[in-house]
Amino acid sequence: MRLCRFGDGANPRVGFYDERGIIPLREAQTRYAAENDTPLMLPDSTDLLDFLPPTGLASAAAHTLADWVESHFTQLAPTLALAPTEARLLVPIPRPNKIFLLAGNYADHIREGGGNAAERAETFPYVFMKPASTTLTAPFQPIRIPRAAPDAVDWELELGVVIGKPAKHVTESEALHYVAGYTVINDISQRKFRPNSNRKKRDRDLFFDWLHGKWFDSFCPVGPCVVSSHTVPNPQTLKMTLSVNGKTWQDANTSQQIFPVAAVIAFISQMVTLEPGDLIATGTPAGVGNTTGTYLHAGDTVHASIEKIGVLVSPVEAE
Repeated sequence: MRLCRFGDGANPRVGFYDERGIIPLREAQTRYAAENDTPLMLPDSTDLLDFLPPTGLASAAAHTLADWVESHFTQLAPTLALAPTEARLLVPIPRPNKIFLLAGNYADHIREGGGNAAERAETFPYVFMKPASTTLTAPFQPIRIPRAAPDAVDWELELGVVIGKPAKHVTESEALHYVAGYTVINDISQRKFRPNSNRKKRDRDLFFDWLHGKWFDSFCPVGPCVVSSHTVPNPQTLKMTLSVNGKTWQDANTSQQIFPVAAVIAFISQMVTLEPGDLIATGTPAGVGNTTGTYLHAGDTVHASIEKIGVLVSPVEAE
C-alpha cells in the first residue's frame, strides 16, 4: 500500500499513490461500499499514520481498500484517477517532530569522498538533524539554490523511514516493528558553504561548515508517498537511482548500507525517544555530484527513485 497527501495545504486529501494516477481514498471508500455492499470504516483524517501500521486504527481497513483499488484500477481510473503531476502532491508527513539523517552509511560514498570506510563493528552511525518546517519540500516543488551560497549544491538520494510508534531503548531485532513505512528523501547539501571569508580559523570550522550547508530552505524534498511497512517487510533489498536532467548519477541498493535500517533505529533510540511521524534518512550511496564537481543549477530537474516507493521529482530554481 502506498499512501500520499495531495491538494492544497489548507484542505489536504489522502490518496492511494500509483504512477498511473492517484485514487482519492474517500472516493475509493464510497465506490467500495457501493460495489461490495460492505462499508469499510475509515476515519475522517488526513494524517497518514492513522492508516499505517503499527498503531494506525484504520491500517487493516486501508490495506483492504488499497488491495481492492489495485485490482480494480482500470475500472476506477477513468472517473477517479488524478495524474501525479496535476494532483498537487504534498509532503507525506508534513510536520515531523524530528528529522534525523545519517552521514557516511554507504562504503562507496565514503570512499568517493576520500575517506576510509570502517567496518560496522569498528564504528557507529553519524547522525545529524535538519529543521523540519523550512527544509521539507513537496514533490514537484523546487529545490531553491540559496542566494548566500549558490555554487556547490549537491544531491543525496536516501531511503526515508517513518516512525509509527514511540521507540526508546529498542533492540535491533525488534526495531522494524516501530516503522510505519518508507519514503524517498533527497538530502540536498551545499558542499562549500564558508560563512565569513575573513574568519579566524577554529578547530571545528569544517564540521560546522558541512552541517550548516545542510540547513538551507528547501533542502529536504520528501515523497511522493509512504509505502506501508507491511508492503516492504525487508527494507534492505531496494534498488535506488537518482538522475539529473536524465543522466543517472546514483545507482545502488539499500543492501549496501553499513548500518541497516533496524540498527539505525536501535542506535538513535538509545539517546532519543523516537515519536510517531519522525523521519530518518538512512544515508546516501556513491554518485553524488561533489565527486566530479558537478552541482545543481536553476533549470535542472532531479528524479530520485526507490523501488516499491516511487519517484520524487524536484525542479531546481534560484532563490
